[in-house]
Amino acid sequence: MVKNNFQEGAGRSQRQLRVGELIRRTLADVLMRGDLHDPDLAHISVTVGEVRVTKDLREAVVFVLPLGGVNTDLVVEALTRNKGELRRVITKTMKLRYSPDLKFLADRSFDQMDETNRLLDLENVRRDLDKE
Repeated sequence: MVKNNFQEGAGRSQRQLRVGELIRRTLADVLMRGDLHDPDLAHISVTVGEVRVTKDLREAVVFVLPLGGVNTDLVVEALTRNKGELRRVITKTMKLRYSPDLKFLADRSFDQMDETNRLLDLENVRRDLDKE
């Protein structure tokens, strides 16, 4: 059985969290400045919500969401096409031994928050919460 490199039970280490945050900031800066010359990313504001890094720091999953949540699949595809350039910028900026392989996914955390709020606003849930 293949072992999952992403820690789920015990949580991520400080090193993983620190490197993930540095990668997130670096990608956000590159996207904000418009350093990528891709027509699909031109004039689109992209939010880099989170970056999860494996224990060996060789893989990173980047959760992104375009402003307004429209054309998410197009943005993910464009970032995947340009991942070589983004890896080069990350390695140059952060001085890492290995350039992490980037995998881009749509950030669904906002959808999950909306669903949680909807569930909390249900009448029977509200009634149970008001008892306390």
